[in-house]
Amino acid sequence: MERTNIPMSEQRFAGKTAVVTGASRGIGLAIAQRLVDDGARVVITARKQDALDAAVEQLGGPEHALAVAGRADDADHQDEVVAAAVDTFGSLDFLVNNTGINPVYGPLMDIEEEAARKILDVNVVGSLSWVKKARRAWLGEHGGAIVNVASVAGLRPAPGIGFYGVSKAAVIHLTEELAVELGPDIRINAVAPAVVKTRFATALYEGREAEVSAAYPLKRLGEPDDIGSVVTFLLSADAGWMTGQTLVVDGGVLLMGGV
Repeated sequence: MERTNIPMSEQRFAGKTAVVTGASRGIGLAIAQRLVDDGARVVITARKQDALDAAVEQLGGPEHALAVAGRADDADHQDEVVAAAVDTFGSLDFLVNNTGINPVYGPLMDIEEEAARKILDVNVVGSLSWVKKARRAWLGEHGGAIVNVASVAGLRPAPGIGFYGVSKAAVIHLTEELAVELGPDIRINAVAPAVVKTRFATALYEGREAEVSAAYPLKRLGEPDDIGSVVTFLLSADAGWMTGQTLVVDGGVLLMGGV
């Protein structure tokens, strides 16, 4: 969804700065684009610098976006990103924990413990670490808002991606716990998407999109901007009396008993 030539009066995030992790493509880039469209400056992260550089160009260049490459669960990288936001743009008002990994597919009984630990380190412990660092650097004194990207797999059993679902269930509960601890000045919510058409989710629909989308009442899979619009709502003053909530963005598939 393209949103250009937005009047200044509609730029609800003018003067604000956001960090969006895992934002070189897909859902993270869509979130960053919506933030920029609404007047924010963004610091985006991912592992590959060339992909991030292309994303910065798409977002309008260095006036609007800054890219810092690194692993999302690396403490030094997190420190670098948080410092870059404050030093370059003067604040860190919003954090979006979008990075998530799922390097395995299959039954829980077949997962290697090392892979399980890595999933938890990135998806759960990493998210907590980003929140702690953003709070220490800016949010604790000035307030702001955070959104964690979870998944419907964290709400219902999801055969084949079961441990990914376990990690996202933990993200949902982490969001609730942090909402209690961080209020009233910091709000934190989550979104739980179903299948969105990204490279990350390709294995869930490639070659059978019509079959998969038939299970959805809205008869289509999600697009990255479907999630970006909800995330920016949660960050905005329009959601100013919401914290600790998980908004399901799933085309209605949970109503049909699916994931």
